[in-house]
Amino acid sequence: MTTDVQADNLLSADVRRDIDHWLAKFPEEGKRSAVIPALHAAQDANGGYLTEPLMDAVADYIGMPRVAVYEVATFYTMFDLRPVGRHKVNICTNISCYLMGSDSIVAHCEKKLGIRLGETTPDGRITLKIEEECLAACVGGPMMVVDGHYHTHLSPEKVDEILDKLE
Repeated sequence: MTTDVQADNLLSADVRRDIDHWLAKFPEEGKRSAVIPALHAAQDANGGYLTEPLMDAVADYIGMPRVAVYEVATFYTMFDLRPVGRHKVNICTNISCYLMGSDSIVAHCEKKLGIRLGETTPDGRITLKIEEECLAACVGGPMMVVDGHYHTHLSPEKVDEILDKLE
C-alpha cells in the first residue's frame, strides 16, 4: 500500500479498508492479485462505475502501474467505465444459453425496457449490459445475473417478474 494523496482523496476510508483486507491476503510480491477486488470496491462506492482518476487512485494505492489497472478494468465486463443504472442486468449469450433461447430473452428485455444491449433506461433504473460470453451457469440456461444474483431457466414471463421488481 502507498499513501498517495490522490488515492487518499478519491478512495474513502471504507474503500481503503476493503482494499487493505484484500492486500493482506497476498505476499508482498503478489499484491497485484488484489486488483480485481480493489476495483470492485472502488466501483461499488462510485455508483457502479469506474473513472480514470479512480482507476489511477487504485493503481497508486496498491502500487501497480496505472496501465495495468486499465487493462484489467477494460478486459472484464464486470467493470463499467461510464455511469450505469441502479440495476445491472447481464444476460448470458454464450453457446449453451443461446441454444436454450437466450436470443429471445435478449430481444424480450430490449423490447420491454425500450433499450438495446449496452444502454440504460432513460430513468436510470436499469442498464442492460453488453453481451456476456459466459456466466458459468450453463445448466440453468437461458440465464441472467441481476445485481449479482443469478436467475436461471428464464422465460419471458419470468424475466418480466424479475424486472418488474426492480425499483
